[in-house]
Amino acid sequence: MRSLLHNAALALSALAGLAVAASGAGQAQQAAAVPDTPLVLAAADMRPGIDLSGPWHWSIDPYRDGAAGFHGGEPGVGHRRYDDTDVEAASRANPTALFEYDMDRSPTVSLPSSWITHSPEMRWYRGLVWYARDLDAAPRPGERTFLRFGAVDYSADVFLNGKKVGHHEGGFTPFAMEVTEGLRAGKNRLVVGVDSDRDERSVPPPVTDWENYGGITRSIRLVSVPATFVDDAWVRMTRSGRIAADVTLDGAGKAGSPVRLTVPQLGLAIDGRADAAGHWHGEAAAPARLARWSPEHPTLYDVEVAAGEDRWRDRVGFRTVSVEGNRVLLNGRPVFLRGISLHEEEFGAEPTRAITSAAARALLLEARTGLHANFVRLAHYPHSEVMTRMADELGLLVWSEIPVYWRVAFSDPAVLAKARVMLAENIRRDRNRASVALWSVGNETPVSEPRTAFLRTLVGDVRRLDPDRLVTAALLTERKEQGGHPVMVMADPLANDLDVMAINTYNGWYTPDRLADVPAIGWDTPQSKPLIFSELGADALAGFHDLTTRRKFSEEFQADYYRQTLAMADRIPNLAGMSPWILKDFRSPRRQHPVFQQGWNRKGLVSEAGQRKAAFGVLADWYAAKDNTSSSRKPVR
Repeated sequence: MRSLLHNAALALSALAGLAVAASGAGQAQQAAAVPDTPLVLAAADMRPGIDLSGPWHWSIDPYRDGAAGFHGGEPGVGHRRYDDTDVEAASRANPTALFEYDMDRSPTVSLPSSWITHSPEMRWYRGLVWYARDLDAAPRPGERTFLRFGAVDYSADVFLNGKKVGHHEGGFTPFAMEVTEGLRAGKNRLVVGVDSDRDERSVPPPVTDWENYGGITRSIRLVSVPATFVDDAWVRMTRSGRIAADVTLDGAGKAGSPVRLTVPQLGLAIDGRADAAGHWHGEAAAPARLARWSPEHPTLYDVEVAAGEDRWRDRVGFRTVSVEGNRVLLNGRPVFLRGISLHEEEFGAEPTRAITSAAARALLLEARTGLHANFVRLAHYPHSEVMTRMADELGLLVWSEIPVYWRVAFSDPAVLAKARVMLAENIRRDRNRASVALWSVGNETPVSEPRTAFLRTLVGDVRRLDPDRLVTAALLTERKEQGGHPVMVMADPLANDLDVMAINTYNGWYTPDRLADVPAIGWDTPQSKPLIFSELGADALAGFHDLTTRRKFSEEFQADYYRQTLAMADRIPNLAGMSPWILKDFRSPRRQHPVFQQGWNRKGLVSEAGQRKAAFGVLADWYAAKDNTSSSRKPVR
């Protein structure tokens, strides 16, 4: 399995077209075109298909016995969990045969879910787990069939009827694999080897501040389409206010195929023909009756792309997002981003990263109606498409990022290649979501020449893949003393490449500052761009009070921290929003205070079970005062 990961990294490096040159100042990393992803299968959740959720057999493989023999070669017949073999029948037919696995008699679990749910022992398991299930299929002539996974954490090797279909690395983005030739009528055996192990060349590397939820954590579907079909379609409003579509067809009949985009509710139709490569771009003026999407009016429209026998559908909102000076504009009007950060964990004492529509709604409504938020930062990786679709529906702007986090091996071109593919997969999945306003290329990455070159490559990819949205990254600052007061200085060269600067700040929590002194802390940042506080926060154990000393981990300290930090924020002229850390307490194995943490990061404004802490009301009141809906209640037409 490790050799598979290594080979995949090399392949991605070649795919990305990287040229690496050494210089006296460091390593300059240059990128060609945005890397292709083999398949996009955009809006796959909207296509008819077979849902493969439900019971799957599972088997741990801590020594990777099913991936390689003990001398490193191919695994033996009695060890290959991916074979299309009825082990019990084969053993009866040949009593001398030795099998050291039997997937059909292994325990079962309902997927999608992380393997934390499988058994208590799996909480700390890091490594390879095999999943298997049978599926019935009825392939039809003239159709193509794909397996589509919403996400597998961290890497996946997929086998159908004993033959390998493909490999994917990256725990938070979707992938599709064609199985047209390997699928047979009737019973089929599907096996997935899921490896949660990460190393220093992974994205993210092993050291994080969140739970590693290994497993098949998002939807699994079998999708059938015509022989020539719409693989990718991006329908949006451009910054100039026009309706535009970019469509990519896949199949033998793609060249010159007629293409039509329709938005029935608006009476809009745009016609054209694909070029020789199967690409088509079309534009039209926005109809006068179009209602722009906004947090106050999250209007969505059914859209359809017709190409040959295929009909591709999605639900899309139309709006513009831009920057003017140091302000963020939504539909041409200034908007203050009243936000909160989220991890992909549902409410409950034992979260398993099972983000259903109900779980997503509960989280986002706590932000939307409880905090008066209009913005969420989905950290530190792409969240489920269930979450971004719910944000579309509820009217919440979204910051979406990939896990370029902390200790990434920035000098390694293969790691850059992985990050570029993850970014492309994320953008191609979600660029039809009106809610997504900002793409982030990294979080808290220490400044160095290789790191800045790495992130600038990603910024360039964003601008080529989606020039109509904003680019950001959560940056670090330097601290200096001026006139007897601390000043936080933005000295990161990457800030020049971003549309929106973002800073994580924890003065008074990770620093010895007295909370009473926090409002006087100065900020030295370029005034020509908007600034977001992408993180700020302090831990508190829900229900723990200390009215006398108001010490750390008490609800009183957290509430005081918010009061003083928000007072500091009020003095920053180019502050365009914030997404404090974080909506709810989340699991983090690095946080091990035996009384206050016990494996949880307690910076949530609510507990894991949904109990609001005192600081929740402090932020909610501040946001209520900042609510600018009165200036943007009427939608732009």
